[in-house]
Amino acid sequence: MAHFDACQKARNTQLYAICDLADDLRTRMATIWEPQIVHRTYDEMLADDQVEAIIVAVADQFHVPLATQAIESGKHVFVEKPMGLGVEECEELKRKVDASGLILQVGNNRRFDPGIAFAKQFLDEEMGGRIGFKAWYYDSADRYTMTNNLQPILRQSIAAVRADGNPKSNHRQYYILGHASHLVDTARLLGGEIVSLRARLLNRYGIWCWYVDVDFADGSLGHLDLIIAVHGDFEEGFMIHGEHGSVKGRVYLPWFHKSGVVECYSSKDRVFRRPLGADAYTYKTQLEGFADTVLHGKPQHGASVDDGVAAMRTMVSIARSAETGDLVHLSEVTGLV
Repeated sequence: MAHFDACQKARNTQLYAICDLADDLRTRMATIWEPQIVHRTYDEMLADDQVEAIIVAVADQFHVPLATQAIESGKHVFVEKPMGLGVEECEELKRKVDASGLILQVGNNRRFDPGIAFAKQFLDEEMGGRIGFKAWYYDSADRYTMTNNLQPILRQSIAAVRADGNPKSNHRQYYILGHASHLVDTARLLGGEIVSLRARLLNRYGIWCWYVDVDFADGSLGHLDLIIAVHGDFEEGFMIHGEHGSVKGRVYLPWFHKSGVVECYSSKDRVFRRPLGADAYTYKTQLEGFADTVLHGKPQHGASVDDGVAAMRTMVSIARSAETGDLVHLSEVTGLV
């Protein structure tokens, strides 16, 4: 639902078409969001020459099949995170994207949080080498009390196409795909490529807790915490220590459209710096970044298909290591989360 509004408010995108097999949903969404044209089937929309790019924002199980179909039809693709469910299907999608020359971006909107973007710039330009990285994602048992008034009202239909079974009932898989996808992408963006990891999982009192020790490609060490759901406030943040400085940050639930609070300390001038006031509607700015790459060939700041594959390898590695207790090398992992 967020993408309808974001697409209309973005400076360089237009909500030209929507499609849905459910007649009632299609009619209602067309009335609310007023696209130029409405399609009943995905095939119809892909055959429309006026459509330049597709937003795939459906159940995770459909991400790779629909993104693949769009790429094969010559459309650029913005696909919600996670890119897929497992390593092999994501690798196959990457091969098709690479062969097509088209742009695929994964919807990791944290990359467009002004605080995280500021941290990334500082890490690249001033901090020098990294020593240690820590990041955490603690979902709150009360998060929907905090966000229900901010999120769009969910519209449903008995005619809607749904994934087989109830994917959300498999908490071990669903929590990694839905929540670790944020944590892992931020870790890779700010910490660099992950080469191996060892994970532990504790499920107690209805709470799922993953602690993950990480080895980065540059030789630095890392630790990732994922807890679903804490009896306390939602918290997502990171700390990084390096050669010439340090970074610490905390970001808000994206529905607040508020920039993360990030402070960067440089030993060069012995000063902490913190950005303020930038546009933090990340659902919108990620689409603007995607469109800039598609329309003008600007560098892709959003998560690329390569990032999507690497994130999937990391998430599958967390799942495998939590099952076995072994150190897992990302280059060797296969299968589903």
